[in-house]
Amino acid sequence: MFNFSWGVLFVIVNFALFLVCYRAFGKQGLYAWVGIATVLANIQVVKTIEMFGFVMTLGNTMYGTIYLTSDLLNEKYGEKEAKKAVWFGFFTLLMTMIVMQMALKFQPQASDFGQKPMEDIFGLMPWIALGSLSAYFVSQFLDVRIYTFLKKVFPAPNQLWIRNNGSTGISQLVDSLVFCTIAFGRAGYTWEVWFEIFLTTYAIKFVISMASTPVLYIARSFKFKSE
Repeated sequence: MFNFSWGVLFVIVNFALFLVCYRAFGKQGLYAWVGIATVLANIQVVKTIEMFGFVMTLGNTMYGTIYLTSDLLNEKYGEKEAKKAVWFGFFTLLMTMIVMQMALKFQPQASDFGQKPMEDIFGLMPWIALGSLSAYFVSQFLDVRIYTFLKKVFPAPNQLWIRNNGSTGISQLVDSLVFCTIAFGRAGYTWEVWFEIFLTTYAIKFVISMASTPVLYIARSFKFKSE
């Protein structure tokens, strides 16, 4: 039960920090959040926990806030700004992976204690890295397109929850499918194990998406002098 209780607090803190970032820095804060979230989510994913008898990876909460950010940008500033944020997040993730892989190649000094932990965190298998980049690229742009479509079909302010959960629910399904196929499809897992990983990954992301809906309503209400 500790992981569940701590997980609830973890989600609340993530959402609270997101709101503070947007309130304090406006639209620029949203771009900064996307960059930070893409890096932190891919660091957290190397840690596994158990909850309700299922083995899960961390990173889903932080990763879910990226969809929240792109939906908010699309809602308040338009599709072009949302796409710009997706590109920024993709560049940030790619840059981090390239720079850290190069950093790991340096020969550590005899008393160095940082090489091994850094290798454990950033020395991701090529298929994991490829799966993460591919899933992010495909699902984030899909989310922007679907949100734009739903914004035309359900334009009313009180229909924001439809736009948010509809676009995120579909795009995260694709995200989980692409990531699990590339990252774990060649790892020798049985179909049953692969499907459990895929199902639990998507379920967690969808729950986070539903929980983020009130946060999106709150963030949409923020007013800035420059707008």
